[in-house]
Amino acid sequence: MTEKTHFGYREVPREEKSRLVGSVFDSVAARYDLMNDAMSLGIHRIWKRVTLEYTGLRRGGQALDLASGTGDLAARMARLVGDTGLVVLSDINASMLSIGREKLDDQGIFNNVEYSLANAEDLPFESNRFDCVTIGFGLRNVTDKARALAEMARVVKPGGRVVILEFSKPTNPLVERVYDAYSFSALPVMGKLLANDADSYRYLAESIRMHPDQETLERMMLDNGFDHVDVHNLTFGVVAIHVGFKF
Repeated sequence: MTEKTHFGYREVPREEKSRLVGSVFDSVAARYDLMNDAMSLGIHRIWKRVTLEYTGLRRGGQALDLASGTGDLAARMARLVGDTGLVVLSDINASMLSIGREKLDDQGIFNNVEYSLANAEDLPFESNRFDCVTIGFGLRNVTDKARALAEMARVVKPGGRVVILEFSKPTNPLVERVYDAYSFSALPVMGKLLANDADSYRYLAESIRMHPDQETLERMMLDNGFDHVDVHNLTFGVVAIHVGFKF
């Protein structure tokens, strides 16, 4: 029997999910930053700034940004590590990685960054290499999350940390109801108007609901190579930051 997984609310063969997710991001890549600003009313920029505070990165550090997309987190980390450090931008989607590279080039960030087209479930990096690994709004799109978490734990140095920024489960019932109504009503409409693609943004809303909640993701991290996990809720739990430590 073919093993199944979720693509939004649909069940699909596991081997099909990467292709389907790839088609979503091929479709939205050119308007991704515009849609992020519209969907979050610009709040995603604050969430990313807070995320950086948990990276522990210093000048000369080495970082890996998974599902790097258009490079928002990576650009900021490149400034933190300076000319003597390195940030590797990695994404499974060539369209997103290309736009990220163009964006960082335009900002004059190219001396301390590298690019890697790679699957988070099978990272092409040696063990214990990075001081910090980040993934922002990408884990929910990974087919085998446990395997990806184990890979993140493998490539981060002992004493380093993995920082996961992702949509999560609101902690306030009223916020949860408003958030649900907004996600399933407004997002597809904005996707149609701004990116001419309602279906992709409907999938993104569904993928958020299928993602593990704060406690479940914390347990998954502890089961897959992390020695300690801190969880920080932002905006009433609409977004959560999980910081995994490897001792």
